[in-house]
Amino acid sequence: MTPLIEYADAPAEVRAVYDDIMATRKTDYVNNLWKALAHHPPTLARTWERVKTMMGGAGALDAVTREMIYIAVSVTNNCEYCIATHSAAARAKGMTEEQFGELMAIIGLANETNRLANGYRVEVDERYR
Repeated sequence: MTPLIEYADAPAEVRAVYDDIMATRKTDYVNNLWKALAHHPPTLARTWERVKTMMGGAGALDAVTREMIYIAVSVTNNCEYCIATHSAAARAKGMTEEQFGELMAIIGLANETNRLANGYRVEVDERYR
């Protein structure tokens, strides 16, 4: 497991990103993903900027929908960390247990039918091209 870089041990460029994370999220907590990425400050800064823009910025998708999409991709990619953190974020933003259950059912169905289509090497219908 990658050792985590805590705020007190972080160089100034990492602390600046940590400060922005805490200010943006209105918290005094920096989660472990950022503490692991801090081993390479350019990756930390770049990733945080992209997450901040895509997950926290204005857009056509509401915050809960964005989190649910992140959960779906994380389940498919088997990222336990991302499933846990984005499930918590989605619930904090209003996702209900009923919505979570339906999301899991859709993810399971999509993964099954994707694999079937890939396995059978199904040609895409002309009307969908």
